[in-house]
Amino acid sequence: MTTVIETCRIPPPQGVAAELLLPLSFFDMSWLHTVPIYVLNFYNHTCSEAEFLNTIVPKLKHSLSLVLKHYLPVAGNILFPLDTAASKPVLRYISGDTVALTVAVSGLDFDELVANHAREADQFYDLVPPPVPLIEEENYKIAPVFSFQATLFPGRGICIGVNFQHTLCDWRSTVGFMKAWAAINKSGGDEVFATKTGPVFEKPDTEGSRRVNGMFWNEMKKIPFEPAASLPQPTNRVRASFVLRQSDIRKLKNRILTARPGLDRVSTLMVAAAYVWTALVKSHGSSAEGEEEVLYIPADARGRRNAMFDPPVPVNYFGNCLGGGLVKMEQRKVAGEDGFVVAAEAIGDVIKAKILDGDELLKSPENRLGKMERREKVFGVLVVYGSPKFEFKEADFGWGVARKMMILSLDEDKYGMLMSNSGDGGLVIDMSLPKERMESFASIFQDGLISRGKIYGESRL
Repeated sequence: MTTVIETCRIPPPQGVAAELLLPLSFFDMSWLHTVPIYVLNFYNHTCSEAEFLNTIVPKLKHSLSLVLKHYLPVAGNILFPLDTAASKPVLRYISGDTVALTVAVSGLDFDELVANHAREADQFYDLVPPPVPLIEEENYKIAPVFSFQATLFPGRGICIGVNFQHTLCDWRSTVGFMKAWAAINKSGGDEVFATKTGPVFEKPDTEGSRRVNGMFWNEMKKIPFEPAASLPQPTNRVRASFVLRQSDIRKLKNRILTARPGLDRVSTLMVAAAYVWTALVKSHGSSAEGEEEVLYIPADARGRRNAMFDPPVPVNYFGNCLGGGLVKMEQRKVAGEDGFVVAAEAIGDVIKAKILDGDELLKSPENRLGKMERREKVFGVLVVYGSPKFEFKEADFGWGVARKMMILSLDEDKYGMLMSNSGDGGLVIDMSLPKERMESFASIFQDGLISRGKIYGESRL
């Protein structure tokens, strides 16, 4: 249903640095052995195949080359040493390195793909570039960090697919790169960088971070470096989007404040994460006595006072800089009658204690190495992806903001939720689950917005 027209290699323009070497920090090394992140942006844009191939694709190639001048690491590679006792991994760009851009035309139904109702997950993998094979040189295994795909749906729209290694950078950095590429494509040049502070690549460094870097490497080097060689199919999952409207969020906040009037802060993240978490847990049914549910909330540490770096990491740092918090609760409590309120309160406590408190943010990051080792009592782990503060779909290539954004990597986690702005003050929640589980979750999600006879809003699946 999707035909690849070409796969080309895009270099930065002439005149850029001949080489850039960046060591990996503990932030980066924690992602060395994870699967790539696959992201899709769908744009409404009426376009013929001829216009796409003769006008739009050449502009995308030119703008991609220009933006690489300012983001050289995107064209680089991770070098993983064959002799892990003698060397450490680095990110390297050298003259001649390029990034892959695949061009394709699809016969899939664009409107079906961007709908909210449950759709088969496997069909979306036609729209992301396949993993680039790992190669070896004398001393290193070499893995590219980014690749892209532009897919036309004739007369209907365009999809920009991204495949990136989390080892290079986190969500905020990726969004910054995509917005920069899109802005250059829309304007036709990179003049915006003449008046704007560009990205910073130098790794944040303190005596404490160097110590933790060594601890992380001592653990990560024990694991074979084998990036994914193929896309994860079949997934046997469906994807669906759920809308929490602004009125829904306001009423859910009121529900918490009614039950816990002493709370001093009830955030949108807090209520949305709690609502999805409790609906997901309830959709599975009961578990063994004492088993725990875990919610992981990542948090960008740039520009925030923290326990590791003083001054804080600059907001324009390109790389990984994530703290976060784990919320743990017994499964029976999350699924209980007042599970939503209890979960929201627990989430709020963790955000306040581990993220908003600068003395705790990034404190003892080496503890991450052992946090998930004891899993025998953990029933389910839900990971929050994305951030309404850093919107991937705001990357405007000249076709407006994206109609829909998806992270296909939700299929890889046991459970994951993607939060993004709905455009009218609400949130869109994307989920990937087995079909029967999705049906149960959707029913509970909808029913839960009607509580104690009061209508709290209506979800659209």
